[in-house]
Amino acid sequence: MTIASATDAVVLVGGQGTRLRPLTLSAPKPMLPTAGVPFLTHLLARIKQAGIGHVVLGTSFKAEVFEEHFGDGSDLGLEIEYVTEVEPMGTGGGIRNVLPSLRADNIMVFNGDVLGGTDLSGVLDTHFRTNADVTLHLVRVGDPRAFGCVPTDDDGRVKAFLEKTQDPPTDQINAGCYVFRREIIEKIPSDRPVSVEREVFPALLADGARVFGHVDTSYWRDMGTPDDFVRGSADLVRGIAPSPALDGPRGESLVHPGAGVAPGALLIGGTVVGRGAEVGAGARLDGAVLFDGAQVEAGAVVERSIIGFGARIGPRALVRDAVIGDGADVGARCELIGGARVWPGVKLPDGGVRFSTDV
Repeated sequence: MTIASATDAVVLVGGQGTRLRPLTLSAPKPMLPTAGVPFLTHLLARIKQAGIGHVVLGTSFKAEVFEEHFGDGSDLGLEIEYVTEVEPMGTGGGIRNVLPSLRADNIMVFNGDVLGGTDLSGVLDTHFRTNADVTLHLVRVGDPRAFGCVPTDDDGRVKAFLEKTQDPPTDQINAGCYVFRREIIEKIPSDRPVSVEREVFPALLADGARVFGHVDTSYWRDMGTPDDFVRGSADLVRGIAPSPALDGPRGESLVHPGAGVAPGALLIGGTVVGRGAEVGAGARLDGAVLFDGAQVEAGAVVERSIIGFGARIGPRALVRDAVIGDGADVGARCELIGGARVWPGVKLPDGGVRFSTDV
């Protein structure tokens, strides 16, 4: 039996994805299309690639959507179970909540909104080689000030868990992937919300538990904001972020079957055109994410923006760094820039929203 086959995977997918509204009003964040498949598919494919076969999804918000799409997991070569959290229990409580469905002695836990490229087998090897109680995947980043930092000693043993600080002592941050011994999860309280980062891990250190870090510089991105979602999707399309869920060559755009792209349209920057979507003549899409059925009319420009299911961008409109909700209709020559969000079904008349003075 391999290390991976003796390990269960847990994916925490219970969050409401508020930072990605209005897109998450209709679908949980891990189910939003990312390079043409639900975001969670990329992580599940990596779990399968590592040799782990049994996965438990810890769900809450719109829990039924996950099972409706993935079923028992057999299409991905996995066995997937679902455990729904009725009351918000925090990250530690969410892990403890799935305990009755776990079978293995070692459990690999993932945050369901992280796009990563680390070698999961390497994380497991570190866990078993160090005989750890808990192993954390730590990734080195250029600017760690926005994250919690996790310093380690020369042997890789974790020394502390530090909150965000303007003068971090290390560039190693918590990447949201952990391996637990089962008995550690069994000790997490089951009757109240628990934070694994603020409560469980510091308590383990205080008790002298063997907590180790697996440190690398692999691809890593929290997909929680529109900006990160767009960048992560583009990185998948361009091959910067690895995913076994994607086959074929990487490039500047990914156009799905059934989509229509008129002559003279320019698709660059890792743009994705979903199924049944339409792009008009002379349109320019740079780092755009078009969900299924979206329309971008002739001469429109869409940059670093997400266009929801069935939404329409009118002729010569400009959409830059914006989020357009499902079924919204943005009229001709409108300009939506700098974090604009249009709610589902909203109709903006031609020229109705402008940032420049020309007409």
